[in-house]
Amino acid sequence: MLNSAFPTYLAWGPDLISFYNDAYRPILGIKPEALGRPFPEVWREAWDQIGPVTERALRGEASDLEDYVVTVNRDGSREDSVWTFAYSPVRDQHGSVQGVLCHVHETTARVRTEERLRAAVQEIEAQRARFGTLIEHLPFAAGLFGADGRALLANPLCRRFLPRGLVPAVDPDGQPRWTGFDAEGRIVSPSDYPFARAVRGEVVRGMSVLHRSREGAETWMRVSAIPVRERDRSIPLAIIVMQDVDRETRAEAALRESEERFRRYAEHSSNVLWLADLESGQLDYLSPSFAQVWGMPVEDMPDLAGWLASVHPEDRDGAAQALERVGRGETLMLGYRILRASDHRVRRIRDTFFPIPGRDGLVRSVGGIAQDVTTDTELRAYVVAAGDDARHRAVAALQAGGYEVQAFASGQAFLKIAGSLIAGCVVLDLGEAGGFGVASALKTDRAHLPVVAVGASGGDTGFGVRAMKAGAVDFLEDPWLPDDLVFAVRSALVEIRDVAERTRERDASHHRVTTLTARERAVLEGLLAGGTNKTIARTLGLSPRTVEIHRAKVMEALGARTLPEAVLIATAAGVRPADQAGESGRAAERLVEGQAATAPEAAGDRRA
Repeated sequence: MLNSAFPTYLAWGPDLISFYNDAYRPILGIKPEALGRPFPEVWREAWDQIGPVTERALRGEASDLEDYVVTVNRDGSREDSVWTFAYSPVRDQHGSVQGVLCHVHETTARVRTEERLRAAVQEIEAQRARFGTLIEHLPFAAGLFGADGRALLANPLCRRFLPRGLVPAVDPDGQPRWTGFDAEGRIVSPSDYPFARAVRGEVVRGMSVLHRSREGAETWMRVSAIPVRERDRSIPLAIIVMQDVDRETRAEAALRESEERFRRYAEHSSNVLWLADLESGQLDYLSPSFAQVWGMPVEDMPDLAGWLASVHPEDRDGAAQALERVGRGETLMLGYRILRASDHRVRRIRDTFFPIPGRDGLVRSVGGIAQDVTTDTELRAYVVAAGDDARHRAVAALQAGGYEVQAFASGQAFLKIAGSLIAGCVVLDLGEAGGFGVASALKTDRAHLPVVAVGASGGDTGFGVRAMKAGAVDFLEDPWLPDDLVFAVRSALVEIRDVAERTRERDASHHRVTTLTARERAVLEGLLAGGTNKTIARTLGLSPRTVEIHRAKVMEALGARTLPEAVLIATAAGVRPADQAGESGRAAERLVEGQAATAPEAAGDRRA
């Protein structure tokens, strides 16, 4: 016993006197010296548990107890401890049992560790079960994967996309059905797929991945991966989440494509496209053509207040009211004038206002398409020719003649934006497929775009006639001389200039008429009907002298020196003559009804 390195205790004789080796001493803790004392006295607190085992040994029966729980007092307090015992009888030379030999080893630490390990394993299993229950009903694919890429837990959606239970990063057979993309849209290798990055310690959020089914159907996925670390920082597991975002991704792609088409359209359209925030008054977008129409850089027009300031003073109230109406949800078209910043020239604008409701239905933004409808008499031409040589030759001839030229490679491309083009002459190469149809379309809908047709008749004397019938104002046989083309274009623009002049005269006449008071307007209508001062005075209930005074003011306001000149101006402004019994009578009634209003108020009502 003394030579054994294993804790050994000998209880000897009728009183079971204690003997033990050095290996046993730590087991006694702070107990009094046990050597020579009776075994039941030394372990009084545990005798109910070890006494029966000792009695069996004294009867000659050996016992082997593994992980036996015993209550001991080794440090001044009672505690449960765990031991492995081997109790053996010790006999004298006559074979009689005289004592008990006890080999003992404390297993408390190991048992407690195993208990904690079992509890931990049970908790892991419980958590795994809870995790499995959780992911089973998620509306997206999710799974727990080992470091080898195999699924330990996976919900039905995950199993649908990964039927082999392997992530694409470690499944060569499944990789052709997956394509991953980085944030810039570049294809990445499987070694950089979310799982592979997660087991390297990264948290991957929302990588775009395209999945192809065996049937060839493509689905956009958003894949995330989270590493699961141990205390030693190793990564034995990873959680993978895959969301089906096909509808959203395709909708975003369609939106980007639509925005790109809008951008290209806005950049090449002569119309001004604009978007504004009603709450802040800021202009969120102005297309490049704004600079040409308004005569100022886009960046110099930051808000709606600046836009209103650019509107002609007489049209400003109407423009402000249009903004209020569109803010209430109306879509409307408004005509107004602007004063160009660069040259202070008046331009006529036709603007289509439309509301942009938010998701809550409230209108916080508005947009518009502003078209310059001023009849422009500047030198402007549009060349439509499919052949590069023909197109370049016509452009060069017209530019040399001082024309501003815009070229189109096809008639269809030209017709798509013809409605938004400023007035000018179209040089149409009839060698273009459908050239006659282009001319006919412009004849029907585009009177501000006269067509000069060019082409090779090949000896067909009726070729030019057909071109003229299709709507061309002139036809030049190819090859043509540059001077002939410039002359034909100049001649074609003469009518546009005449229309512009008549339009300016009509606008001026209309402006003059709007400056008249109600009485002066009634007198003018009477004059247009052929009335004399006396007949007009009788109809309106005025004296002839008063009519004479109003008549003089009418002539002065219209800038007319003679009555026929005043009649022409009033007719151009759309004033209708009044018959003596009917219209003049109604004019008189309007005049009487308006007696309560002051002259400025009446003028304001008429302008509105």
